[in-house]
Amino acid sequence: MTGHSWSVPETEVVQSIRDHLDGRAGDPDGPPAVLATVVGVEGNAYRRPGAKMLLGADGEGVGAITAGCLEEDLASVAARIRETGTPEVVTYDLMDDEDDVWGLGVGCNGIIDVLLEPLTETYRPAVDALEEGRDVAVATVLDGGDGPLARGDRAYYRPDEGTLRTPDGEVATGWPEELTGPAGDLAGRGRGDTLAFDVDGTTVDLFVDGVAAPTDLVVFGTGHDVGPVTELAARNDFRVTVVGFRGAVDLADRFPDADRTLTTSPARLGEDLRLDDRTHAVVMTHNFVDDRIVVETLLDAGVAYVGLMGPRERFEEMLEAFADEGRTFDESELAPLYTPVGLDLGGGSPYQIAHSIVAEVLAVSNDRDPRHLKEREGPIHERVNVGDGDDGGSDGGGSGADADAPTQ
Repeated sequence: MTGHSWSVPETEVVQSIRDHLDGRAGDPDGPPAVLATVVGVEGNAYRRPGAKMLLGADGEGVGAITAGCLEEDLASVAARIRETGTPEVVTYDLMDDEDDVWGLGVGCNGIIDVLLEPLTETYRPAVDALEEGRDVAVATVLDGGDGPLARGDRAYYRPDEGTLRTPDGEVATGWPEELTGPAGDLAGRGRGDTLAFDVDGTTVDLFVDGVAAPTDLVVFGTGHDVGPVTELAARNDFRVTVVGFRGAVDLADRFPDADRTLTTSPARLGEDLRLDDRTHAVVMTHNFVDDRIVVETLLDAGVAYVGLMGPRERFEEMLEAFADEGRTFDESELAPLYTPVGLDLGGGSPYQIAHSIVAEVLAVSNDRDPRHLKEREGPIHERVNVGDGDDGGSDGGGSGADADAPTQ
């Protein structure tokens, strides 16, 4: 490989997939990119099932499925895929360091299954769904046995629609109907798993890749301290909107990492923003009156998280001001509110503060109680259980998506 954008956010990997599909549409005879997806993990691994890497014909790679241990070998496999045009599932067994089969000495102690396939238009519905902010499950055949489905065949399930469809938008026939249950579950959770179904008497192994829409993070404020928060949040795959209230600042120019900028008034937030239980917000206007209005609007909208900048005493003053106006909050209403915002990391520089804030938002959005990983018992990543046989199709064993990883 001549180059590799290893550390880019997942959203950037998806954008690269879109760019390659668009380029391929303009040059259908050119060499295709190859999409590598982790479809199974046993033991320890750096990434979970569903992690993706795009390998271009020019040798460039975007994304990561390991810590850099296998990417060079994957590039050579990708060259073969381009020649044959046939998807392959490659297994890397890194369980035995003594044999050191790959000559890498990586010591991951895991078995990793990777699906490599030519990137074609059959993947476009996935990137379109993310662009639209919609959850989607991508079901790809890993082993169709002797049945009508072959490796690489694909179908899509959108929970908001409730119909299993082919890449061209038609209702999918010949696919197991019981797939929709686990597909909807995995789509909402943004997790992937390999499941076995019976199709006309043949066992078919499907990798169901739940691709959840990016989490919305709305940052209220226009000060320079908003920049590091916006930058780090974008690098962590949040879809970031920066909201200002005075109109004197070019928000798009000041905050280039934001997906969207908006200038409005605190009283119009409910009209200009879509706020719901998937919204996370950080309030850092440093204006007491603006903060009060924003916090009340967010809590009334039932957002998932509100991080309020400032000392605890400031919020106590805010509650007193609300009470003077006859507005009170019970404990459940205040549950999404975190003030002072951020985790106690001990830092005080702008980027250290931003790390503290974004880390807290990540923990809340991932439903985690932040603590040292060395204190955590069991696997780092939660187990994927998409039914105990009640869904009618899952073999219950999954792909080992519950495996540990050496880092977050």
